[in-house]
This record gives sequence, C-alpha cells and structure tokens, in this order.
Amino acid sequence: MTDSALIEKKLALIETCVRELRELARPEHLGSDVREARFVEHTLQIAIQASLDAASHIVSVRRLGEPATNRALFDLLRRAGMLGDELAESLYAMAGFHNVLVHGYQEVDLTIVEDILANHLGDLLRYVEAVRAALPPD
Repeated sequence: MTDSALIEKKLALIETCVRELRELARPEHLGSDVREARFVEHTLQIAIQASLDAASHIVSVRRLGEPATNRALFDLLRRAGMLGDELAESLYAMAGFHNVLVHGYQEVDLTIVEDILANHLGDLLRYVEAVRAALPPD
C-alpha cells in the first residue's frame, strides 16, 4: 500500500466514524444507556486513533521530527504548516481525551463527550481536509 493510500484509508475511516456519530449517536442517552455511551466513546476512540495514525505516518515519511507524545504529532503537523493553530488546539485536546478513553486514566466525563459530539466532530473533518490538501496528487 502506498503512503498516500494508507493515509487515505485512515482519513476515510475518520469520515465514516463522524458520519456514524452524526447519524446514530443519541447524546441525550449517554448518561442512562451504557450501550450508547460505549458506542459513542468507542467510535470517537477509533476516529481519534485514525487521526493519530495518519499524523504519525506523515511525520515519519516527511521526517518532521521525533514526537514524544500523541499531542506532539499534531504539533509537528502544525509547525509544518499543515494545521492552523485553532485546529491544532482542538486536536491536542482530542489526543488527551483519547488517552483517557484508551488508558482509563480517569473516568470519562460525559460533558466532554457531549461537547465533542456537539462542537468538535467538524474539527475531525477539517483535519481530513487539511491532510488531503497536503498529500501529493496521485
């Protein structure tokens, strides 16, 4: 699989996750339905992981630096001019939220989940657009 094809696969996964969250998530049931909470949390985890995977691949191929953290991946893309400051800030927060979901550092705060659903799914799609714009044409 070519570098662009691998990255495109990750970007398509992000788009699928965002679409599923927009179409299927029922935020009003997050606090009362464990299946709903798990669907939303897991789908967010998949989308954010795909974002991190794409970033990691780009950082490696373009030799942008040696990231020590997930957040640093997005910072290196920002420094390379691929991400604006506002989008990078949102992605930094998502990288931190991803750590909570994956590693269980603390209990998941449902107000954060609700905020992501209501206000930040578009950030994931803006990330997809930014990465696609930076990819060389096939």
